[in-house]
Amino acid sequence: MTEHLPGAAKVAAFRMQGDRRDLRLDACRGLALWFIFLDHIPNNALAWLTIRNYGFSDTTEVFVFVSGYTCMLAYGGALRTQGWPTTVTRAFRRGWEIYVAFLLLLIAYLALIWVVGRGNEFVDETNTAVFFRNPGAAILRAMAMQYTPVNTDVLPTFVLLHLAFPGLLWLLTRSAVAALTASLLLYVLVQAFGWNLPAWPGGEWYFNPLAWQVLFVLGAWYAYKGSGQLRAILQSRAALMLAILYLAFSLAVTLSWQFKGLEGFMPAALSKLIYPVDKSNLDPLRLLHFLSLAILVSRLTPPDWHGLMKPWMMAMIRCGENSLPIYCFGVLLSFICHVVLVRFSGSFTTQVVVSVAGVALMVVAATVMTETAKLDRRGPKLF
Repeated sequence: MTEHLPGAAKVAAFRMQGDRRDLRLDACRGLALWFIFLDHIPNNALAWLTIRNYGFSDTTEVFVFVSGYTCMLAYGGALRTQGWPTTVTRAFRRGWEIYVAFLLLLIAYLALIWVVGRGNEFVDETNTAVFFRNPGAAILRAMAMQYTPVNTDVLPTFVLLHLAFPGLLWLLTRSAVAALTASLLLYVLVQAFGWNLPAWPGGEWYFNPLAWQVLFVLGAWYAYKGSGQLRAILQSRAALMLAILYLAFSLAVTLSWQFKGLEGFMPAALSKLIYPVDKSNLDPLRLLHFLSLAILVSRLTPPDWHGLMKPWMMAMIRCGENSLPIYCFGVLLSFICHVVLVRFSGSFTTQVVVSVAGVALMVVAATVMTETAKLDRRGPKLF
C-alpha cells in the first residue's frame, strides 16, 4: 500500500520501534503533570520540588516537545499504512478533542469558582472577573480561543499545533531540512518583531503558538530524522558536558533571583542582559535550557531502563498516558487546593497534605482511565 501514497515511502523508513510505546515519554509527561499541579497551587511550598525554580524552563517545554514527538509517531505511522485522508482526519479530530476539552474545562472551572466564591472571590487570581461582568462576550471570545482563564491558556496553543500538523507532516516527508529551517526562521522573526495572536479583553496569547511551534516541530523532526542524525553528537561527552555547564549556569542565575543573598554573585550586566526570560515567546534561554535538560535525561534513562517498571514510575506513566484529561483534572484540583489553603489553613502541613492528596487523585483517575480503555477495546463497536 505504501508504494501508492505520496511521501509514504519516506515515512515507511521512519523507525517506529514496532507498535511499542516509549514509556519514557509517558513518564516525562506524567511527572510534568504532577509538577504543573504543584506549581498551579499559589504559595505552595512543595512547588520547590519542581524544575521551575532551578532553571530557565519548566514543564511546559516538556509537554510541547513530547507532543510533537508523539504526533510524528502516531500520524507518521498512520500515513505510512493508511494514507493522507486518514492521517489528516485523525490530526483534526485530536485538535477538536483538545478544543472541546478546553471548553469543558472552562465551564467546570467557572462553575467551581462561582460555587466557591459567588463570582466575587478568587476572580482576580483566576482571570475570571471579566467573565462574571460580561459573560456573553466572554463565552464568544472563549469559543474563538481569545479568552483563557489562568491555567487553561496552554490548551488553545495545542489546538493550533495539532490542526497545523498535517501541513508540517507534508513538509517533513518532502524535506525535513526545509521544515526545520522554516520553523526556526519563524521563531527568530517572532523574537525580533514580537509577533503574536490577539487575546481578549486585551493583550496577546500567553503561550504564543508562533514561538512555541519551534519545540513542537523539533519534537516531530527528532522523531522522524533527528534521532538518527544526531545520535553520535548527543551521545558524545562534549554534548553532555555543555549541557551540564548550561544547566549549572541556569541554576545559578535562577537561584540568584530567588535568594537576595546570592544577588551579589551575579554581575549586574549579565542580569540585565538576560532578564526577563520571556515565557510567552519561548525565550532562547528557555529553549536552550530544555534542550540541555533533554540531553541529560536521555543519557540517564536509556530505552531499556528497568526503573520504568517501578510502582512510582508506573504511576507517572499512567498519568502520561491520559495527559489531556489529567491536565484538566489537575487544573480543577489545584484550584480546590488553593481554596482549602485560603479558607482553612495555609500551614506547611496542610500544603503537604493537599499536594500529596491531589497527586494521588490524579494517579487514581489516570489508572481508572487506562483500565477502562483496555476493557472498552475488548468490547464490540456498536456504532
